[in-house]
Amino acid sequence: MTIEFTLSNRQRDLQAGVRSLAQSIVRPQSLRWDREHAIDEDFLRNLARMATSMGHGGLGTSASLMRQEEEAPAAEKKPKSQNLTTVLASEEMAWGDAALLLCVPGPGLGGPPVRASGTPEQKKRFFGIFDDLTVLKWGAYALTEPTAGSDVAGIRTSCRKDGKNWVINGRKCFITNGARASWNVVFATVDPALGRAGHRAFVVEKGTPGFSVGRIEDKMGLRASETAELVFEDCRVPADNLLGGEEKYVTKEGFMTAMKTFDNTRPIVASMAIGIGRAAYEYARDFVKDHYVLSRPIPRYAAIAERLARVGRGLAAARMVTWRAAWLADEGIENAKEASMAKAMAGQAAIRACIDAIEICGAEGSIQTDHALLEKWFRDIKVYDIFEGTGQIQRIVISKRLISNLKSF
Repeated sequence: MTIEFTLSNRQRDLQAGVRSLAQSIVRPQSLRWDREHAIDEDFLRNLARMATSMGHGGLGTSASLMRQEEEAPAAEKKPKSQNLTTVLASEEMAWGDAALLLCVPGPGLGGPPVRASGTPEQKKRFFGIFDDLTVLKWGAYALTEPTAGSDVAGIRTSCRKDGKNWVINGRKCFITNGARASWNVVFATVDPALGRAGHRAFVVEKGTPGFSVGRIEDKMGLRASETAELVFEDCRVPADNLLGGEEKYVTKEGFMTAMKTFDNTRPIVASMAIGIGRAAYEYARDFVKDHYVLSRPIPRYAAIAERLARVGRGLAAARMVTWRAAWLADEGIENAKEASMAKAMAGQAAIRACIDAIEICGAEGSIQTDHALLEKWFRDIKVYDIFEGTGQIQRIVISKRLISNLKSF
């Protein structure tokens, strides 16, 4: 198997364009968005238009792009590069402000399961709403529950068939864009005793009877993004909204839909962590250049230089693993182990980068000011070792696949 990481001209242009946008427009507004817990809708609308014009609406989760790839005749299909291109853009944008990436209008994390498991009619119906950018719309992915986060197989939100509808009862928590989403991909179970075989995935649209929004979380980091609790009380969902149709659930397809989504999104989350870690690393590097002469034979200076080198190595290694996981996804090759490796490595490397940067910069890095971003990055980065599967869960997935070569977890 040959792996080629030479970026195409299109990818390099996109990378440079997003980096320029992040530096000149995004980062100068980052602290204000963090304080106000929101990002201006006009800015989001303009960003969505810009991303769509570049062929990557939602920075890689474009509804139209997804449909074009699916509908193109085999002879016209080009080698896929969506996953790798998305991680490239995600790192650059997270370098500017990671919360912004979570706020970009589009299918979001709800896109991959609809794309992977939806019927042609469902893809057309649920992706089609994003074509009109005059009104901002979001999709979302509702899996986590108060008692089932890392243990995905343990979800308790229930569903039962009732005529031409499914009735859903339960709660979901920590759902990015869940409150403002036009639709959420919601996972429920027909019987908890069945474990993974009992899972079903539904597209629940805003305004569906019995569906309401609970609290909006007040978070430590990524405060400009919306994180919501969703409540389902005898929520009646049309049978046509069962993702993939009844035949999809003869086996454990419902659970596998959730897992396949993670295989595509974990490298994206890893790239966002790398972007934050790189921002902290560069901040500390520039601080050291301005305040120390590392060439002088002072032990403390040598220790600082070694710490910066270690952080740089860690981020570079995590980036390569992340690129490989994304490349495998583009090639249609099983990448669950590599996606978990990327997520585990990037989260830890970026957290280490932020900790070391704060310790190197001292008060300059830890005090909230109108210009110091390091304190914000330190708050933002912690969740990257938690959501999309905690670091502990990633290590379990990796070890099981290394030891027993299981096809699913």
